[in-house]
Amino acid sequence: MIDDIMAETRVAMQKSVTALQNEMATVRTGRANAHLLDQIRVEYYGSQMPINQVATVGVPEPRLIAIQPWDKSAISLIEKAIQESNLGLTPSNDGTIIRLPIPQLTEERRRELVRLVKQYAEESRVSVRNARRDANEFIRDAQREGEIPEDDARRATDRVQALTDEYVAKIDDVLIKKEEEIMEV
Repeated sequence: MIDDIMAETRVAMQKSVTALQNEMATVRTGRANAHLLDQIRVEYYGSQMPINQVATVGVPEPRLIAIQPWDKSAISLIEKAIQESNLGLTPSNDGTIIRLPIPQLTEERRRELVRLVKQYAEESRVSVRNARRDANEFIRDAQREGEIPEDDARRATDRVQALTDEYVAKIDDVLIKKEEEIMEV
């Protein structure tokens, strides 16, 4: 029973770290990254689709993202979606390819982005702590109902805390790497 609780808790905590990594990938760092466009949806034939499902997205240069739609009629739709997003990028096209130049970040913008990624990391830490709380509640309930002895419950609670510490450290590592990437000039 304790092993089941630990496995479920590990999965929940890993999901928090994975979600944080995906969210961090969408934060602009002054360097071109195709994942910047992952959150942008394009109205295409009556449905909202991610850009990478209507076009090929590439990074031919460190400060340029190239988007080549499979259907030429989608160029204006993709441009509109990018302009309406909060990325602050201005697309330009030559009729076949949309180019997104990535401007150099100002010091003030870098600090804003660092605050944003710290907020994302804190949300992930809260999610990990919530998984810890849920696991500890399952352990307490199992102990109250006599399914596990008190000593086993205490050891299980310690294991849950160790797991929490491990995943909080992973979140901190992701945060530190992203901060360094943002502050790099």
